[in-house]
Amino acid sequence: MRRMEIGERRARVGGRHHLAAGAGAASVIEVARDLVALHSTDPASVFLAAAARLRDPEVEAIERALYEERTLVRLLGMRRTMFAVPTDVAPIVQAACAQALVPGERRKVVQLLEESGVAADGDAWLLRAEEATVQALSALGEATAAELSKEVPALRERMRFGEGTKWAGVQGVSTRVLFLLGAQGRIVRGRPRGSWTSSQYRWSTTQAWLPAGVTEMTPEAARTELVRRWLRSFGPGTVADLEWWTGWTLRDVRGALTGVHTADVEMEGASGLVLADDLEPVPPPEPWAALLPALDPTVMGWMGRQWYLGDHGPALFDRSGNPGPTLWWDGRIVGGWAQRKNGEIATRFLEDSGAEAMAAMEAAAERLRIWLGSVRITPRFRTPLERELVA
Repeated sequence: MRRMEIGERRARVGGRHHLAAGAGAASVIEVARDLVALHSTDPASVFLAAAARLRDPEVEAIERALYEERTLVRLLGMRRTMFAVPTDVAPIVQAACAQALVPGERRKVVQLLEESGVAADGDAWLLRAEEATVQALSALGEATAAELSKEVPALRERMRFGEGTKWAGVQGVSTRVLFLLGAQGRIVRGRPRGSWTSSQYRWSTTQAWLPAGVTEMTPEAARTELVRRWLRSFGPGTVADLEWWTGWTLRDVRGALTGVHTADVEMEGASGLVLADDLEPVPPPEPWAALLPALDPTVMGWMGRQWYLGDHGPALFDRSGNPGPTLWWDGRIVGGWAQRKNGEIATRFLEDSGAEAMAAMEAAAERLRIWLGSVRITPRFRTPLERELVA
């Protein structure tokens, strides 16, 4: 069995994730494709993750890919999370992940509608609300949730949830209806209101946003292809890594793996998987420094993170497991960073990494400060170290 030491795994990250010197990507599409997808729950993460890997990072070029050329599209994907993916990858993620969310989510909404007294027949009411929303969006071209609610009275209804618990509350129907239509692939998020850090998106029908449409795939074929792409980008990894990253059942992961030609490798005392044609040794690059944003796809690539995170998780992750901004040196996380109100990029090492690392990180932080200019970034999920650095 081929053995892959931690050093080789870190070397793969440097090259395949466009982080090592000389490994920069030419376009955001190249970045997204080589990382399978870019996390988009926090809209700034797409831009910051791309900027950390591009040879010539420009906000305008990323926006063109998202909103004008539309070669990059936002959609629900792995673990019920929002991602930005190349348009040709969208059918894979849609069939492998988003479609499976629809039946369970629909049952929940129907139950809430009926329990809240919105409708006696929640299923029929929801179908009418969905159709009315799609028709209104087709007529408007693009619209925010608030604008759609003015056109579709049903979207202004309110539902109660969690009654009798500390999580009890009230939620507008529009949030759930738009989630369902997005999971079905009928609507997509377009350009946000405001700057590239805004999370208030305009919606569009998929037909209008992507005239060529989204190719239909069977869930089985899509899961197999998604696993193959993950192994190309993140391998070696374990079945547990794949189960966590996809959000699938173990049965679905194992089923997808039957359609992929893999090889077993030994790593840190555990067995991992790579693509069968991906066993050649990867030479180590020169030591490299990177400031990666909250929810970066490299940080979120594996469930087993000890080999690159060490013991720094409590400082750099929130209680729900969301990572904040991280400092990377030569394939491992060595600290964190944050942007202060005056635009300064504050960094803190959590381990002694040497003078070379400190100098390289200082230079990288200054480049990021200049690139951000007057833009201010506050991660959606705050972590202990990030809060300390901006205090």
